[in-house]
Amino acid sequence: MEPSKHPKYGSNANKDAGDSSSVLNGHFDGMVKRPDGGGRSGAAQAAVAESGSHRAATSVMESWKEERTRSVEDNEMSLPSLAAAYSTILRGLGEDPQRQGLLKTPWRAATAMQFFTKGYQEKIIDVLNDAIFDEDHDEMVIVKDIDMFSMCEHHLVPIFGRVHIGYLPNKRVLGLSKLARIVEIYSRRLQVQERLTKQIAVAITEALQPTGVGVVIEATHMCMVMRGVQKMNSKTVTSTMLGFFREDPKTRDEFLTLIRS
Repeated sequence: MEPSKHPKYGSNANKDAGDSSSVLNGHFDGMVKRPDGGGRSGAAQAAVAESGSHRAATSVMESWKEERTRSVEDNEMSLPSLAAAYSTILRGLGEDPQRQGLLKTPWRAATAMQFFTKGYQEKIIDVLNDAIFDEDHDEMVIVKDIDMFSMCEHHLVPIFGRVHIGYLPNKRVLGLSKLARIVEIYSRRLQVQERLTKQIAVAITEALQPTGVGVVIEATHMCMVMRGVQKMNSKTVTSTMLGFFREDPKTRDEFLTLIRS
């Protein structure tokens, strides 16, 4: 395949330009949108926007590095109160937490919930610290069919499926297993699929500064299967395209074709 030339962009410019900007769970996405300046000149408004976006980007990058919100010690301290809460739930359901089959259920459920949400205990920077390598490679890198398990934050029931990730390196590559680790960190939290998709893409962008990133997630939501509309075969597909994946249809089509093959 003939090498293609792709434009490069920084973390605060020309990234996902079509989207409205937001701070996304510790990540900065695009330029800060501001209301009209109320009489300010265009140059003055631009200067304020540039200054504000720089401050926001710097602040958010720091929060990205320090985003861990739960420690192993926190788990140990909160386990009794979590178990007590599950005992209350059992009583509310009309069950007897003291009967033989349920005696240890509150503790088991509390421990399981801590595992299901263990992503709160991990930081991206710890995972990627020694796995970013200088490499003169600018062709697409794809890891597809990454198993994903998460928890719907609306109903506290499972979401599971597959994640496909592609990026165009900008003189740096990431250890392949670390892409799966990024998925694990963000999926092992209370989530909605739309946010999870973008968090993965933005984390890779911030870590590598590639010329483009694409993430597609196909998932089954038990809140749609076990309750509500009860549609057994429904799947939700979400995507986030940043940089050249968003700007160039040929690059996007190549990525989508390869993850389907």
